[in-house]
Order: sequence, then structure tokens, then C-alpha cells
Amino acid sequence: METSPRRRLHRLLPVPVPSAPLHDARTATVVGRWLGLTVGLCFATGLLSHVLQHPPHWLVDHLPSRPAWGYRLTQGLHVASGTAALPLLLAKLWTVYPKLFVWPPVRSARHALERISVAVLVASAVFELLSGLLNIVQWYPWPFPFVPVHFAVGWLLVGAVLLHIAVKWPQISDHWTRNAPGTRGLPAEDGPDRRSLLAGLGAAVGAVTLTTVGQSFTPLGKLDLLAPRHPGHGPQGLPVNRTARAAGITTVGPDWRLTVVGPRPYDLSLAALRALPQHEVHLPLACVEGWSVSARWTGVRVRDLLQHAGAHPHARVRVVSLERHGAYRVTEMGPTYAADPLTLLALRLNGQELSLDHGHPARLIAPNRPGVLQTKWVTRLEVL
Repeated sequence: METSPRRRLHRLLPVPVPSAPLHDARTATVVGRWLGLTVGLCFATGLLSHVLQHPPHWLVDHLPSRPAWGYRLTQGLHVASGTAALPLLLAKLWTVYPKLFVWPPVRSARHALERISVAVLVASAVFELLSGLLNIVQWYPWPFPFVPVHFAVGWLLVGAVLLHIAVKWPQISDHWTRNAPGTRGLPAEDGPDRRSLLAGLGAAVGAVTLTTVGQSFTPLGKLDLLAPRHPGHGPQGLPVNRTARAAGITTVGPDWRLTVVGPRPYDLSLAALRALPQHEVHLPLACVEGWSVSARWTGVRVRDLLQHAGAHPHARVRVVSLERHGAYRVTEMGPTYAADPLTLLALRLNGQELSLDHGHPARLIAPNRPGVLQTKWVTRLEVL
């Protein structure tokens, strides 16, 4: 039997697919609420991390050195919340993706502005979380410096989130509670219900968190399956991000000396440094990539070295490494760190002489301080 032209044309045209119930405003609101909490926590802790790494000039003298575990906690939360946000972001995009490809793409000037704001929101969220994930594994497949760009896009993301909430607030408020219109009585043939989706999403977030957070929360270290660093793995029981070879330091000769520059400058050999009163502290080494491990450090208090050089009690200190290249070969400490009795020029780690990868012959260790600023292979202290 010959098919009529109308029937043939109907076969060629796309058949409209009914909108799945899980691609609705209620599901998007619930997932967005979870995502907003994780992104907010990630931004707040990331802001603290940036201030500790790159403090503005007016804040250097006021950065706190206590609690000693402060940076370990905030940076661990930063990486954990950013990692947890990844499956939440994917779920959020899945719930709203039909609206991302509506036709026509622009219906009015107001609609165009809304679409642009959504594009900025999606692009900044994807970039921020993926670049943070790649930073954890120390892979940088881009030509720009990570830290300033990641910091700037973080502010862009927060601005885009606030703008999105302001524009969508009427719809968000309408679907904030379970009694919102259209959230009950979903037919079985439409696929999994909202509770199943949210339970699966919660399980995914929990699995990602449990298999990565052990790199900073050491009681869960045995579950640390997906993180690039593992507590207790590395020279002398501590992970190493930048080895001596990567820093261009293959050996430290017997002529190494520590130079302390101040009103009364002086030099010390390694033997003379070991002969000074030694102190032992228990401090975490907390890295910006999210891993942290507590250890026993033994060495000379920095404040004693500075006092011998005639430094003012509230002086800043510049710390210089033997390393010739690298963004953190020269660092500075404010007076709160320099005067803290827990801040050491460490010579020993867990009862053993420092290995070359951990900064032999001497390295800095201070409380509540990012790992990149715990300078290794120290050769010079300058009173500022």
C-alpha cells in the first residue's frame, strides 16, 4: 500500500519527546541547593588559603599563627568541598540541560542577558572545579599561571551565582519546599523518581569524599584510594610535592652555611647550628593540594636566631632557599610567625636528619602556614 505524502512527511519530522519529570524546577532547586553549599564553602576556604599564601601588604603583620592546625583544616575543607562539588555540578547540568538548548536561543533582550549570565555561570563553574582538580594532581595543561587565574575566576563564579539566584529567585522560592507544584505523583513510566536520583547523587558525593578526604583527614587514610597523595607515603613518612632533583639541588656540600642578616649579622655552619638549643614541635605539613600529615620536627627556634642578630621583636623575616628557580624560593614571614615558639628552622624530621627531598640541611616549619611557604633548603634569613 502506498504511503500518503502527509504520512511520509510525519516520519521525517522529529517527534517531540515529553519532558522528563526529573528535568524540572524542583529537582534543579534541590541539587542547586547542595551545589551552592559546597561552592560557598569551597570559595570561603579558598579565599583564606589565598590570603595566607599571598597576603596584601597591610595584612602581613596580622596573619595569625594559631591555631597551629588552622590551615590544615581550611585547606582540607577547600579541596574536599571542591571535589564533592564535581558530581553535584554534573547532576545540576543534567537536570537543566534541556533548557540550555531551547530554540530560538534568544527571544528578547532580557532573555539574551539571562542566557549570557547562565553561560558565564556554567563556564566559570566548569573551569574552576576542573582546574582545581588538575592542580591537585599538579598537571597544568594551560599557558597561564594557575593561582591568579583560579582566584579571579572564583570571584567571577561567585558573582555569577549571586546574579543567577537574584534572577531566578521567584522560581527558586516556588520550588524550595516539597509541597511545590508538580512534585507529587510522578508516573512510574517516566523513569526513576526524585528520591532515587537524590539518594544516588548523595551516594556519589559520599563515595568521592570518602576516597579522597583521607589525604588530609588521616583517620580515613586507608580509604584514600583516589587522591594523588597518601598519608605516610614518601621519604621519612611524608609525601613530597617538589623533590630536590626537580628543584635542581643534587647535593649540599660541607661548606653550607646559614647566613642571618640583621643589625648584628652572622653565619653558622651546620655543626654550629646543631650545637644550639634544639626544640621539638609536633606540627602538620599542610599542602595547598589538600594533603596534610603531622610530624615531629626538631630544630632551632627562628625567634632565637633573629634575636641573636639584634632583630626587633615585631620584625618581618625573608627566608631564602638554595633553590635557584621556583615561585616560592624566597618567602616572607610576618612577626606573628617569626616570634611564635613553634616556628623552627628544622634539622630533623621524626627523629631523623632531614633527607634532601625534605630540605636538608635545614627547612622552615611554622604553624598555620601553607606548605609552599615552609621553605626547604634554607640558606639565608633576612630581618626586614
